[in-house]
Amino acid sequence: MTEQPHDPASIDPAPIDENKLIAERRAKLGALREAGIAYPNDARRADYAGDLHAEFADAERWNGEALDAAARRVQVAGRLMAKRIMGKASFAQIQDMSGRVQLFLQASTLGDAYEAFKGWDVGDIVAAEGVLMRTKTNELSIRCDALRLLTKSLRPLPDKWHGLADVEQRYRQRYVDLIVNPDARDVFVKRSRIIAAMRRWLDARRFLEVETPMMHYIPGGAVAKPFVTHHNALGLDLYLRVAPELYLKRLTVGGFERVYEINRNFRNEGVSTRHNPEFTMLELYEAYAAYGEVMDLTESMIRDVAIEAIGTTQMHWDGADIDLAPAFRRWKLEESVREHNPEISAADCRDRDALAAHCSRLKVPVKDGYGWGKLLLEIFEKTVEAKLIQPTFITHYPVEVSPLARESDTEKGITDRFELFVGGKELANGFSELNDPEDQAARFHAQVAAMQGGDDEAMHFDADYIRALEVGLPPTGGLGVGIDRLVMLFTGSSSIRDVLLFPYMRPEV
Repeated sequence: MTEQPHDPASIDPAPIDENKLIAERRAKLGALREAGIAYPNDARRADYAGDLHAEFADAERWNGEALDAAARRVQVAGRLMAKRIMGKASFAQIQDMSGRVQLFLQASTLGDAYEAFKGWDVGDIVAAEGVLMRTKTNELSIRCDALRLLTKSLRPLPDKWHGLADVEQRYRQRYVDLIVNPDARDVFVKRSRIIAAMRRWLDARRFLEVETPMMHYIPGGAVAKPFVTHHNALGLDLYLRVAPELYLKRLTVGGFERVYEINRNFRNEGVSTRHNPEFTMLELYEAYAAYGEVMDLTESMIRDVAIEAIGTTQMHWDGADIDLAPAFRRWKLEESVREHNPEISAADCRDRDALAAHCSRLKVPVKDGYGWGKLLLEIFEKTVEAKLIQPTFITHYPVEVSPLARESDTEKGITDRFELFVGGKELANGFSELNDPEDQAARFHAQVAAMQGGDDEAMHFDADYIRALEVGLPPTGGLGVGIDRLVMLFTGSSSIRDVLLFPYMRPEV
């Protein structure tokens, strides 16, 4: 707050007994209850701090009178973030969703409300009315003639020296983190803008947004281990969805030829800086498009959304400068593996024994059921993925690891599929959809066999989806984009927990 003196750098007070502070605040609340309504609900706000600063940014300095431009009264409300009492005049600072604004308080104007203010605490929520002014240091302020306490805060905010320094505490108490950490608030404002910009981009191209079930009778749409729940009334086990893919393609069969969904997926996997058990995905399908057109769409959408939502295509993420403006590289999976593993020949890429031997040298575990396609992907993930810093489409994935993608018309065992990598992380996955019901049924059977062989991420056989394909799915391209990772890129966040308002945490003991 401009009016406060600078604190000496050498001062670092010892932590205060929080239990004592809470007890003192509860006593104050008890006095409020005895005096009347402790939590009034009739206050209304007409103005926001950020809007006032924007509106009066160029107003002249205060000459002892209210600003001419502020003839109208202002009504603000927010959380008390700072206070400085100076006898019969005081300054305070409140924070609302748009920013902070300073209050100028005088005993001669406020009377009993001024005396009450002296006992209020940082963290309390207050309402104020008055006219705008500027202090002698040119700080835009409100000369208050009305002041009320709306909500008594019983727990103190972190002090300005130590802050909310514990990372785990920031995630557990996100409500406090958002109050005291402007950078955290900015990340989630940008997240909202990114998703809104993505919706506008798709809507403008005649894509229809839909909602599909979160609980599935059969888990499908991705190679992942599902969460299991139980419907008591039906006596039926259900699965939280790992992906909306099979339902969205049913809609494409039904005539929704451009369709998308932005919503949650759930995968029973580990927690890391890149993974959370529930996460947000954009998934879309476009009839009469193949994976090449979907790559074009993906590149254009990500670039355009970056410009609209954050105003630049230049990113800095995990120590690397990333540029979304140039054309994204397109690179075949086998070619990328061979470049980073020169001991592997072109023939070796289809030789299970050769790939298994290379996996052994890399200390990559190999299961008996892995074919050459799965082993090739394991080698890629071990030796190539982390090195793909600038935007790169990896294409031509093996059929074995792409059970829903269309097989290439020119390369047996290879699909028309791509994944987008930026900063060494996968951001998107897309392909030409498999629309041959007999081929799809055969692949489902292979997945079931893999499941029986111990692969708990393999897909189940979905007979109704096969029936939908038998009705007829037009040639279709599909795309999935990890929204959380995209937000990490756009905001320079190193952990997925930094872009989730309430990330998964183990219960407190």
